[in-house]
Amino acid sequence: MQSLLLITQILIVGALGYFLGPRLSQTLQKLVFKVLPYFSYLLLMAVAFEFSFAFHQLKDPQQILPTALILAFTTTCASFVVCMLAYQLLDRDSVQGKISFSLFLNAIKNISHACLALMLGGAIGAICLWQNWDPHFNSWYLLLLFIFLIGVELAFTRLDRSWLSWKILVVPCAAILGSCLAAFGCHYFLHDLSLKETFALSQGYGWYSMSGILLTQLHSSELGGMALLTDLFREIFAILLMYCFGWRFPRSAISSAGATSMDATLAMVKQSCGTHYVPYAMVSGIILSLLAPILMSLVLML
Repeated sequence: MQSLLLITQILIVGALGYFLGPRLSQTLQKLVFKVLPYFSYLLLMAVAFEFSFAFHQLKDPQQILPTALILAFTTTCASFVVCMLAYQLLDRDSVQGKISFSLFLNAIKNISHACLALMLGGAIGAICLWQNWDPHFNSWYLLLLFIFLIGVELAFTRLDRSWLSWKILVVPCAAILGSCLAAFGCHYFLHDLSLKETFALSQGYGWYSMSGILLTQLHSSELGGMALLTDLFREIFAILLMYCFGWRFPRSAISSAGATSMDATLAMVKQSCGTHYVPYAMVSGIILSLLAPILMSLVLML
C-alpha cells in the first residue's frame, strides 16, 4: 500500500510539471533549466545526510556492516552486468553510448562533484549528531520538487516511442535476475544468514525506507537493520556506477539503481545518461517499487 501511495505522488507531481511547464513564463522556464543540472548534487547531500543519521540509530552497526557492503556491492554490480549482457543479445545497437574524450572528462568531473556532495552531506550530518541536534529532515519533499522540475523539462523534450517497447522491461527484469544471482552466490560465504534471509535482503532494490521497516516487522530488528544498510549502500554504489558508466551503458546503469531510479537517483540518470533515458528510469523504478515489498514478503513466507 505504501509503494502505491508513493508512486501515485510521483506520477501526480510529474504530470503536474509536464502540463504546467509550457504555461510557465519564460523567466521561470529558464530558471528551471538553470537549476536542474545542480539539483542532483543537492539530492546526493540529502542521501549522505540521512545515511549518517540512519547509521547512528542502528544497534551494533559494525557487526552487520561487512555483510551489508558485500550484498549491496554484488547485487548492484550483478544487475548492471546482467542488463548489459541481455541487451547485448536482444538489442545490440542500443547497448553502448558514444565514446569521446570530452564525455570521459565530463564523467570524471561529475564523479568528483558527486563525491564532494556526498562528503559534504555526511559532514553536515556528523556535525548535527555531534551537537545532538536532529533537524527531522525528510528528503521526500525535495524529491517531489525535483520530479516536478523533471516534468517541466520533459514537456519541452521530444521523446520517441522506443521507450514503450517491450524491451524496456529488460531493465527491471535484469535487476531482479541479477539480484537473485548475487544473493545465491553470497549465500555460500555469508554463513550467518540463511538462503531465505539472503534472498529477502537482495529484493530491496535500494528502497531502504521500505525494506528496513518491512523486514523488522516480518522477521527481526537485526535483519531490518541489515536491510536498511544494504539498500543504503546499494543506492550509493548505483550512484557511483551511474557517474562512471552511465554515459557508456545507460540502461545497465539504470538497472543497477533498482527502485531508486524513479526518485532518488533520477537526477543522476538525467545528468549521466541523458534526458532520453528518464522514461526508462521511471518505468523500471515503478515496476521494482511495486514488486519489492511483495517479493520480500513472499521469500520470507517460503
